[in-house]
Amino acid sequence: MNLTTTFRASVLLVLTTISVYAQTGTKQAPPLLAAAAPETVGFSSERLNRIDGLIQSYIDKKAFPGVAALVVKDGKIVYYKAFGTADLDVNKPLAKDAIYRIASMTKAITSLAVMMLHEEGKIMLDDPISKYIPEFAKPVVLDKFNDKDSTYTTVPAKREITIRHLLTHMSGLNYNVISSDPHMRAIYTKAGVIDAFTTQNIKIGDAVKTLAKLPLNHQPGEKWTYGLSIDVLGALVEVVSGMPLDQFFQKRIFEPLGMKDTYFYLPDSKKDRLVPIYSEDKDKKLVKTSTLKSLPTDPDFPIVGAKAYFSGGGGLSSTAYDYAIFLQMLLNNGVYNGKRFLSRKGVDLFTNSNQTGTLFPDPHGYFSLGFSVVNEKGHTKDLSSIGTFSWGGAFSTDYFADPKEKICAVLMKQMWGTSYGGELDDKFSLMIYQALDN
Repeated sequence: MNLTTTFRASVLLVLTTISVYAQTGTKQAPPLLAAAAPETVGFSSERLNRIDGLIQSYIDKKAFPGVAALVVKDGKIVYYKAFGTADLDVNKPLAKDAIYRIASMTKAITSLAVMMLHEEGKIMLDDPISKYIPEFAKPVVLDKFNDKDSTYTTVPAKREITIRHLLTHMSGLNYNVISSDPHMRAIYTKAGVIDAFTTQNIKIGDAVKTLAKLPLNHQPGEKWTYGLSIDVLGALVEVVSGMPLDQFFQKRIFEPLGMKDTYFYLPDSKKDRLVPIYSEDKDKKLVKTSTLKSLPTDPDFPIVGAKAYFSGGGGLSSTAYDYAIFLQMLLNNGVYNGKRFLSRKGVDLFTNSNQTGTLFPDPHGYFSLGFSVVNEKGHTKDLSSIGTFSWGGAFSTDYFADPKEKICAVLMKQMWGTSYGGELDDKFSLMIYQALDN
């Protein structure tokens, strides 16, 4: 190879490396999130401030130690407040920029990474996952289970698990600790399957290879089952991109978006902003989960331990503001901070397409390639628009985005189990819609 050829090859390598890490530019230039008076975007300040009384009522009856809420309309922050305390032991007021374990709110970000790789032509949605992670070849489905000794028999799967099956939770993969199927929970526990959180020195790529050896709960594509599908996709992103998942997120999503407080494991400079996890004791009094055995993680996750497990299905921590940036990018049809992350058509497929037909267990919606989406029945049930997409996290974090009204909202709490369930989440959504004044 002569000098000229070597130089050209070096330049090509540099340009290729840059293209891997950079988002494409765009002529679309929606503004960054910024505060504005509610009236400038069609809200009534008086009615929107009803949220204050709603949230404070839950704080007063000690349903939650603290709650942070953020509402965006037309790219403008019209409501952003924090109530109560972050830590009851020291009576520490909750700050708006407090950091929360967002658990399954991680899933949408991992799914975005998959959609980005899809639009780069590196994967196709109906590719079998075994094309990239060979251990998933020739899957089997649980047939009979012996409760006495946890042995089981299997039958061959009718088809391979595809990337689309994983994005839509139609793969047949389950969770372990939070699984509703005791047989799958027993099988996963015996095999040492991790749900999402661990302080051990385990890699996501190794964990999903263990998962691949186990039977599926059902035939791929024939049922909706919430489980470890998105963790497998996190491993897929690592294989296809050649980068650890945390680095892919930072270089391809968080840094370009300006999400400065979202991590798998917090830097020491930010760990004091992490909100403790609370739960209810037998008398329904708030207690830190360090006293509970039922918590599926070390209560000090993600600031202790090996910091090696990047769970694409539940490992991130973030702030209300950072997550609102992510949602606003989707409402902007894939554009934010002068960069395009996904095409307009890709966003529509990602957030709005009905991928599950009638198999999604909630009759008021369906599942797209990353979200629960409100259908006609859901629209007639409440004030949410058809096409509103949403999800939440196991530690009581919640969000929704309404493309029709150009609204996104984030509600942050940090609870493991609560007798109030999604009650505040539903009322929060109601208080937002009732404040529309145009």
